[in-house]
Amino acid sequence: MSRILIIEDEAAIRRVLIKILTEENKGYEVFEAEDGVSGMEIIKKEDFDLILCDIKMPKMDGVEVLEAVKKIKPEIPIVMISGHGDLDTAVNTMRLGAFDYISKPPDLNRLLNTVRIALDTQELVIENARLKKKVSKNYEMVGESPAIEMVKEIIEKVAPTEARVLITGANGTGKELVAHWLHQKSDRSSGPMIEVNCAAIPSELIESELFGHVKGAFTSANKDRAGKFEAANGGTIFLDEVGDMSLSAQAKVLRALQENRVQRVGSDKDIKVDVRVITATNKDLKKEIEEGRFREDLYHRLAVILIKVPSLKDRREDIPLLVDYFSERISKEHGTTQKKFSSKAIKLLQEYDWTGNIRELRNVVERLIILGGKEISEEDVKLFASK
Repeated sequence: MSRILIIEDEAAIRRVLIKILTEENKGYEVFEAEDGVSGMEIIKKEDFDLILCDIKMPKMDGVEVLEAVKKIKPEIPIVMISGHGDLDTAVNTMRLGAFDYISKPPDLNRLLNTVRIALDTQELVIENARLKKKVSKNYEMVGESPAIEMVKEIIEKVAPTEARVLITGANGTGKELVAHWLHQKSDRSSGPMIEVNCAAIPSELIESELFGHVKGAFTSANKDRAGKFEAANGGTIFLDEVGDMSLSAQAKVLRALQENRVQRVGSDKDIKVDVRVITATNKDLKKEIEEGRFREDLYHRLAVILIKVPSLKDRREDIPLLVDYFSERISKEHGTTQKKFSSKAIKLLQEYDWTGNIRELRNVVERLIILGGKEISEEDVKLFASK
C-alpha cells in the first residue's frame, strides 16, 4: 500500500485531492496536513512514499517544507502544488529537488500520471538501495587487524576521488573485494562496475573484449559489439590480473587513459568514455617491466594509488572473525544451523599455513561445516582441514 501525504492549507483542495486519489486506487493510503508545520511534524514521525505539497501556505511555505524534507528524508519524492502565480517558484523547486509540480485546480489526468510516475520511481529507488545493500554485504571486508585496518583507511580516503588504483597481493587475498569497496564508496556507485579477468581471456581476443569490434573486423565478428570500456561508461572498470594483458592491449589501454577515448577493433572512429580504472595483479609489475612484458608508462598511469592486500599469514588475528563470518554465511546457504568452533579448533586454524589465503579458509570452513561434528573440534580440523 502506498502512503501519500497531502500538505495543503485550502480544505477544499485537500478534499478534492483525497477523493481523486482514493477513488483512483484502493491501494493509496492518503494522509493530510493543513500547513507546513503540521506536515513536518507528521513526516518526522511517519514514513511516506510520496508527498504532495502546496507552495503558498501560512507558518511554513512549500519551499521551506521541501528543503526540510530533503535534509531528513531525501528519498521521498515531493510534488509541489502551485497556484497560477506560483509557476516560476514551482519551476525553481525542481532545482531544489522537487519531483514535479501540478497546477491548481488539479487536472485529473495530470495529477494521476504524476502520482503514478513518482510512486514507480520511488519503488525503483528503494529496490536499487536494497540491491546495493545486498551487493555490499556480498563484498563485506571482515577483520580488525592493523594490516586490514590500514587497507580500509586507504579505501575511505581514495574511494571518493577519481584516482586510479592498483591493487596487489597474493591469490585469494581479496583483491576483488577491495575493488568493489572502492566502487561502492565512490561517487560512481550508481553507475556500472564492469569486471574483466585479463588472465582468462585469450590474448588474441582481449582487445575485442575491452574495446569492442565492428562487423567484419575478424572471422567471427558477424556484428558490431561494444567493449567493456563502453559498458563501464559512467562507472568503474576493474581489470583483474592486468599483468597478463598483451603489450598490444596495454598500448590501447594507455591511450584510453590518456584521451578518455577508445576505438573498436576494425574501426578508426573514436568513442568517448568516462570510466574510472581500477586494476589488480598478483605479479611483480616492476619485474615484468624489466623483462619487457609490461609497459612502464602504463604502470605509472595505473599505480597512482597502490593498495597491497595482506596475506592471511600477516593477519592471523582476523581468523576467528573470518571463521564466524563464513560459518554464518555458509550455514544460511546450506539451510543448516550455524556450527560453533571450539577454541582449540580456532587456535589450530590460526596456526595453519594458508597458502590459498581467504579463499582457502572459506573452502575449509565449508568442508568442516558439512563433514564435522555438531561443534567443530580440534580433531575435525586435523581430519578435514589438512591438504
